[in-house]
This record gives sequence, structure tokens and C-alpha cells, in this order.
Amino acid sequence: MCDQQRPKSAAPSGKEPAKPVLKLGAFLPYRLNHLAETVSRSLSRIYADTYGIGIPEWRVLATLGEHKAMTARDISQATSMHKTKVSRAVAALEKRDLLVRDKNRNDQREQSLSLSEKGNAMYEDIVPQALAYSKNLEDALTEEQKSVLDEVFERLHEAARAGQSD
Repeated sequence: MCDQQRPKSAAPSGKEPAKPVLKLGAFLPYRLNHLAETVSRSLSRIYADTYGIGIPEWRVLATLGEHKAMTARDISQATSMHKTKVSRAVAALEKRDLLVRDKNRNDQREQSLSLSEKGNAMYEDIVPQALAYSKNLEDALTEEQKSVLDEVFERLHEAARAGQSD
């Protein structure tokens, strides 16, 4: 191959330049996601074994327990779950009589979702266990580490939001 046909990425000496290697175990986005998945799966034992609900259903249940009534779109935004996943979770919870739909009088396409009496009872039963689980995680940290972690979360959220607008 003559010099004019050589790919620009090849070094003139014939040696290929060192290509960057992504070490997944040290890659911050992966580490954050892996930790979140590990914690989420561990927490799910609290509600999966006893109540037979999965992570998406728990997130919908917890969101409605906190906010009382929301649309599926609002739940999707609040939980960062895809609208399809929220829709499936809502359908599963509704099938088990854990939530109710209330149509918007001004817009029949929009429905407000809220926990049923049975859903509220489940939420109230799970919450103390979920809070104890969270406290157990927090107890692994000193007060100073908790403060630093809060600051790190805020900074990473800001950096991630800034990266979305580029």
C-alpha cells in the first residue's frame, strides 16, 4: 500500500496508535448503574416475596403512595421509567385491584391514577420495611460520607443534565 492510500489512523511508522480501552468496572456510568441495580434487586426482596410485585410495580406504588394521584406520564417522569414500563406496571396493579383510574373531565384521554384501599394498605405495610432497608444502607456511611454523597449526587445530576443539552 502506498503512502497516499494509507488510512489516516495508521501511524507512519507502521505501528497502530494505541486505542483507548474502556474498562467497564472503572467506568463511572456503569458503576453507578451496577450499584443502582444491585440495590434495587436487593430491595425488591422486601416486596417481591411477600406481595408478588416487581420493581416497576413497586416504583408506581411508591410514587402514588407519596403523591396520592398522578397521571402515567407524570409517574414516568418522576421515576425515569419508560412510559411502556409504567403502562405495564399500572395494568398489573390495576388487575390486582391495587390502583384505580379516574378520567379527567376536561380531557377523557388523561387518567388520574391513585392507590385503591388495598393498594394503600400494601404501601403502608411495605414503607417501614423499605425505610429500614434504606437506613441500613445509610448506616454503612459516616455522617461526613452521607454529606459528601449528597453533594456527589447533586454534582453528577448537574453534569448529566448539562451533558443532555449539548
